[in-house]
Amino acid sequence: MTIRAALLVLLSVQGMLTAQTTRPNIVFIMTDDHARRAVSAYDTTLIHTPHIDRIGHEGIIFRNAFVTNSICGPSRAVMLTGKYSHINGFRDNRSRFDGSQQTFPKILRQNGYYTAMIGKWHLVTEPTGFDYWNVLIDQGEYYNPNMIEMGDTSRHEGYSTNIITDLAIETLEKRRPRGQPFCIFVHQKAPHRNWMPDTAHFGLFNDRDIPMPASFFDDYEGRSRAAREQDMKIEDMWLGYDLKLFLQNPADETGTGGKKTTDKPLRIEPDLNRLNQAQRNAWDAYYRPISDAFYREKPQGTALSKWKYQRYIKDYLRCIASVDDNVGRLLTYLEQKGLLDNTIVVYTSDQGFFLGEHGWYDKRFMYEPSLTMPLLIRFPPKIAPGTESKALALNLDFAPTLLEVAGITPPADMQGKSLIPLFQNGKTKGWRKSMYYHYYEYPYGWHYVKKHYGVRTNRYKLIHFYNDSDEWELYDLKKDGAEMHNVYGQRKYRRVVKKLKREIERLQSEFKDNSLAEKP
Repeated sequence: MTIRAALLVLLSVQGMLTAQTTRPNIVFIMTDDHARRAVSAYDTTLIHTPHIDRIGHEGIIFRNAFVTNSICGPSRAVMLTGKYSHINGFRDNRSRFDGSQQTFPKILRQNGYYTAMIGKWHLVTEPTGFDYWNVLIDQGEYYNPNMIEMGDTSRHEGYSTNIITDLAIETLEKRRPRGQPFCIFVHQKAPHRNWMPDTAHFGLFNDRDIPMPASFFDDYEGRSRAAREQDMKIEDMWLGYDLKLFLQNPADETGTGGKKTTDKPLRIEPDLNRLNQAQRNAWDAYYRPISDAFYREKPQGTALSKWKYQRYIKDYLRCIASVDDNVGRLLTYLEQKGLLDNTIVVYTSDQGFFLGEHGWYDKRFMYEPSLTMPLLIRFPPKIAPGTESKALALNLDFAPTLLEVAGITPPADMQGKSLIPLFQNGKTKGWRKSMYYHYYEYPYGWHYVKKHYGVRTNRYKLIHFYNDSDEWELYDLKKDGAEMHNVYGQRKYRRVVKKLKREIERLQSEFKDNSLAEKP
């Protein structure tokens, strides 16, 4: 080879490397059960989350981001595939994810991206499509969790939210090939039940009571059987497992906790047995006085309900405080390494969560607290700081969006839409005017929320509960944002109902949802 030819080859290789390094990186941060109003970019009533907020303030905040099936595993399967639950096969948490199917991490990897999955996976089968993965087992533990790294299981000492971030930074620092664009998923367990905070945050919120939602003592008048017969009331939480009491007698454990009272109570002891001595000492020092005061004062009635709410919500928010701390750590790392401005950073949750609205915790329902999810995206090449969008965005849209960001045309069989047209000013012509929802997990599993499907537009929401019931609910979100008044059947809404039922049929046809014709 001549010197001239060698130089041409060298320049060609350098050009390829430059092209590789300028392709945007992807950092996808997802928490579990993070309610939108527990992000201060949306609502400052509950908590201040400066690092999560930063992503939105320096990028775009989506005000109407929704999940298509509000439950952990199914939402994750939708995110990975860009397809509804009835298409990707993961309808409820009894399912097993088919790892052989198309996912957007696989497509990124095939197109030269280094891909990594760290943290909560919760899809039963092992991750596929990743150069590196290190995931929690099932739901995972808050303290000293066991994790599976590329097939090998080991125990990690510390608090899970910190550990997952440590592993993510370690992967970016030591494992990813330099000069190759990367996509890393940082999936936190927090703030999933049973809300065990880091010892560093035990005292947070001790100086104030958290405001209770106006609908906390909802009597469900005018609503369907589904609203009345669920099993997810804060009033019914387990005293030990959920509310951290030191039971004076194991028989004192009362509640339903998401299972009917005929089931065995959930126990916190296996979780506490994972704590090391320093962690256990801190736990006992904080929660023992709370427990002693409870048994001394013995609150009853409304006072007991209020006490349970404060116990629940403060631990939930403390878990989020750790998440926010670790988002800050990750952003700082990217910034220090000069990676931040060529990286699209996404912050979201696998679904929303009830924080006392209607007296509930958990998710599953198509009601707003469960349906909505936080969605904040930072990407300076495409998004100006301070951008907001009220367009209807879905977890179905993540796959096509991130593929398109990487310069890859999304496969035609993906059912979501790229959010990129919304990056400029939050809106674009021809965007969706409605979204379709379908929840399947009944009567199996937890919380006994009946099967239902529905449609949401900018103003209205129509829900059909089916299987062992046949009831409809309609909400005028402009007049009744808290969804307290079911107006289905009222004469003045007949035209609205007729139009929305046609829209449901159109969406079911468009998304090929024939599951209602299947045997239950």
